[in-house]
Amino acid sequence: MQERFFEKRESLIERLSATNWIILISVIAYILFILAYYANQNSISYFALKPKNILEGNYIWTLVTHIFVHGSFFHLFINMFALFSLGGLCEKIIGKKRYILFYLCAGIFAGILSVVMAGYFGHGFWERVFGSPNVEMVGASGAIFGIAGLFMLLLPKIKFQIIFLPFFSLPAYIMVPLVLALTWIVALAANLPIGNVAHFGGFMAGMAYGYYLRIKYKRKVMMLERYFK
Repeated sequence: MQERFFEKRESLIERLSATNWIILISVIAYILFILAYYANQNSISYFALKPKNILEGNYIWTLVTHIFVHGSFFHLFINMFALFSLGGLCEKIIGKKRYILFYLCAGIFAGILSVVMAGYFGHGFWERVFGSPNVEMVGASGAIFGIAGLFMLLLPKIKFQIIFLPFFSLPAYIMVPLVLALTWIVALAANLPIGNVAHFGGFMAGMAYGYYLRIKYKRKVMMLERYFK
C-alpha cells in the first residue's frame, strides 16, 4: 500500500511540467509574501531585491527570491500568463533540467544587472532610466524575457502575440525588441516603476544562451527552423 502511494506521488510530480511547477511556486511565493508584508512591512527585505542591500552584501538570496515574488495579483497574472504561453515550448526544445537552470540564471542575471545599473547610475534623472538603489524589485519578467530572447535567436520567425491584442502577431525578431523598446519608452514617459533593466538583462541572457545552442546544435536548430517557418 505504501509503495503504491509513493508510485502515485512520483507519477504526479513527473506529470507536471517545469513551467507548471514554476507557476505553482510563484503563486505560493506571492501568497506568502503578501501575508508576511501585511504582518510586517519590513519583511519585504527578505523577499524583494533592493540594489542598495545587495551592494552592501545583505539579503543576497533575494537575487533568487525576487524572481518568484510579485507585487500584485495583476502583476502575477500577467507574468504567469506570459510564462505559460512561452515556457512550455521552450521546455520541450531544451529539456526540463536545462530549462529550469536557464530560467533561474536569466532571472539572476537580470537582477544583478538591475543592481549594478541602479546602484551606480540610478541617481537624479537617470533613476527613471535605470531604477533607484533604494527601491525594491520583484517579478519574473527578467526570466521571461530570457525565454523570449532565446526564441529570438533559435526561432526568429516564430510568431509572438501581445496578451491584449490576440489577433496581432509578429515574428520574434521584431516583436521582442519592439516590446522591450515600447515598455521602456512608456515607463519613461509616464514615470512608471517598471524593471526595464531587468527585462533587458534577461533578454541578453536569453540571446547569449540561444547563440550558444545555435552554434553547438546546428542541425537540430535547422530542423526546428524548418518546422517553425
